[in-house]
Amino acid sequence: MKKFKISIVGVSLFLLLFNSCSNDLETEPKVELGIDQLLQKDPNAIKGLVSKIYGAFALSSSEGPDKSDLGAGDNAGESPFLRGIVNLQDFTADGMKNRWGDNGLDQLTTTTNWDENNKFFRYLYNRVYFVVPQANNLINIMNDVSVPDKELYTSELRFLRSLAYYYMIDCFGKGVIVTEQDLGSPVPVKESSRVEMFEYVEKELLDIEAKIPMTNEYGRVNKSGVRMLLAKLYLNAEVYTGTARYNDALIYTDKIIKEGGYTLAPSFKSLFSADNDKTAAKNEIIYVLIADPIVSQSYGNGTYIVNGSMSDATMQPTDFGNPGGAANAWQGHRATKAWYGLFGSSAAALASSPDDRGKLFWTSGHNYEMTDYKAWVDGFPSVKFTNKNFQGSSSPTAFANTDFPLYRLADVYLMYAECVLRGATAGNASQALTYVNAVRNRSKASSINATDLTLNFILDERARELNLEGHRRTDLIRFGKFTGGSYNWPWKGGVKDGTAIPDSYKLFPIPLTALQANPNLKQNPGY
Repeated sequence: MKKFKISIVGVSLFLLLFNSCSNDLETEPKVELGIDQLLQKDPNAIKGLVSKIYGAFALSSSEGPDKSDLGAGDNAGESPFLRGIVNLQDFTADGMKNRWGDNGLDQLTTTTNWDENNKFFRYLYNRVYFVVPQANNLINIMNDVSVPDKELYTSELRFLRSLAYYYMIDCFGKGVIVTEQDLGSPVPVKESSRVEMFEYVEKELLDIEAKIPMTNEYGRVNKSGVRMLLAKLYLNAEVYTGTARYNDALIYTDKIIKEGGYTLAPSFKSLFSADNDKTAAKNEIIYVLIADPIVSQSYGNGTYIVNGSMSDATMQPTDFGNPGGAANAWQGHRATKAWYGLFGSSAAALASSPDDRGKLFWTSGHNYEMTDYKAWVDGFPSVKFTNKNFQGSSSPTAFANTDFPLYRLADVYLMYAECVLRGATAGNASQALTYVNAVRNRSKASSINATDLTLNFILDERARELNLEGHRRTDLIRFGKFTGGSYNWPWKGGVKDGTAIPDSYKLFPIPLTALQANPNLKQNPGY
């Protein structure tokens, strides 16, 4: 059981009935016992309430995997945040595909026929506008009650709100900014541009950076987590605002490296194993989404990745901590040669690769070429994530126990190097090379020379190191490789060897439900 539970703590907290706020306007929760009354009665209940907001990034609901915080319209199994990030960031990109053919998901995996009715766009949009109003409510109430560590919890809530808004900036390019000042207002909230949302999140993070400690309880954000979100914001600023901010991105990556106290885990595989909260992997992970097979069950989080990559037909799921059977081995996700091709041009080449990362694909019974993305045997399942302990024994469980490392040090090293290559004046080219080689050498990949360190190399190294961690679509857009036809991958545009897709696909369409709920919102161009 994890140290910081992301399920609601305390029986009295179940009296709260949080209501979904996907219409951008409903910012007042329905309650049977007022939160202010609850906190006056039990000030320590604040930890459980804040835990609810943390949990919104990992669970469909604190009431169990078959319940959804988002209301009856959004499927509890399909709509958790992390599941949405894998669908929208990894399946739309080059390295991963899904074979199920579900309406909506199929359009993501082939980057075709995107429109405002796709439920998977709605799920992420609604999750953002569930997190934001609940954070607003709690921040507002804490202003009027006395609770322990008020400034810390308020700052954590502001981080979680900013994290939610970051995905609006990245995925939809605009939205509405709702804060505690808007509670109870009957006026439809105005649309905020991408630049306005960027500036709001930047201001929030800069303010709370000094208020959040360098260390915090596992599963809760610390100063390095705030700095990482700032660094991500600045790294992509040229896409988001039209103005490059690589100097700022480098400043914050450097702060994390020098002040955070993090070290690379000795084993790459340990980072994605069920005991990654207990082994040396913990020393690399900056911010994590907690999973637990008992107290925080979800069909999202690591469960979606592990179970979705398992099959009784060609694999032995129990080798990866999965019980097997149709209910647990879902036979859906496979990597493409755009990912494993970076390690070798055949299954035999992957098996003999010195790079540990190249061995984390299941090749037996599968074809190197993804001739048919709906055929399970076409493409290699990724076994990067496992529900098995790295150290010691473990028993297979239907729900994953593997925490998801949203931010980790290896990413910081590669971000630093990218900033240097993009001209960040405070950077050091020699140090950048050292960081990249540290990432490679950890997985037994050979060191590179200064002449090898180019932007194209960094993009490929980010794939080798970070694929299936929710970054790839954003990376491809930043490198100018996502839309158009200069870089094609298997099934891009619905074609086996890939074809050009329109520039409008750099953003997802605003869901129809959001447009109907708020007349101030306008659809993104091209949809």
